[in-house]
Amino acid sequence: MPANVDARRADTTRGINLVRSLYYRNSAAGESSLPPSVKNSMARETEVKLRITDVPAFHRALKRMGARPASPGTSKVHEENVIFDTPQGGLAKHGQLLRIRTETPEVRGKAKKVGPKQRVILTFKQPVTRPAIPRLGGDSNGPYKVRDEIEVEVTESANLARIFEGLGMSGWFRYEKYRTTFRLPASKAWAKGLLIELDETPIGTFVELEGPAEAIDQAARGLGYSKREYVLKNYLRLYMEDCRRRGEEPRHMLFPNRK
Repeated sequence: MPANVDARRADTTRGINLVRSLYYRNSAAGESSLPPSVKNSMARETEVKLRITDVPAFHRALKRMGARPASPGTSKVHEENVIFDTPQGGLAKHGQLLRIRTETPEVRGKAKKVGPKQRVILTFKQPVTRPAIPRLGGDSNGPYKVRDEIEVEVTESANLARIFEGLGMSGWFRYEKYRTTFRLPASKAWAKGLLIELDETPIGTFVELEGPAEAIDQAARGLGYSKREYVLKNYLRLYMEDCRRRGEEPRHMLFPNRK
């Protein structure tokens, strides 16, 4: 095997170890020092997407279910995502994802004078490495996208991107969206741990349901969807398919004024 291939693999391993070390460094500081969305940093992510064709009807369904924005006042967030990989696509070949996400809240009223406070999230995802808990009446994962995930908040993105580039990786795909996160009231005990995340993207509007499988199913039914309509593809795959339908060359999934 050529030496440069061995070197690339070693660089990829060092990059993944860096992600893990960042996570463990934050964990050593104590869970209370992390924001709620990052507390369960090393966890199993279970989710599905649903494609929304009638946004007003979707909002009416949310209202009937009693859903409320998770963070009133700053619930809508602009996300800029950059996916990193080696030139050979070493991470993608193993079903892994390394991403830097910059979140900018959409603020209103007096808060505009101060300016939105950005958050930068480093995420590493990979196929599950330990057995899933079997569910009665079906496959252990069922019709859901299930992945192991390490997620940690960092102070800024530029230097982290330079580190990855120094390890032989590059930010080869960028995509953006506006996300609004909703939760159901505490009175709905079945919805504990469930996130309803409305995504406005350059290729359409989707909702991601993340949480326990049973809660995903019940929420989907409440929104008027069946399991047959679950979408398990990531936004990169959906974007590539959209480009093929339009006969366009894939580049980055960005809104027109940000190309």
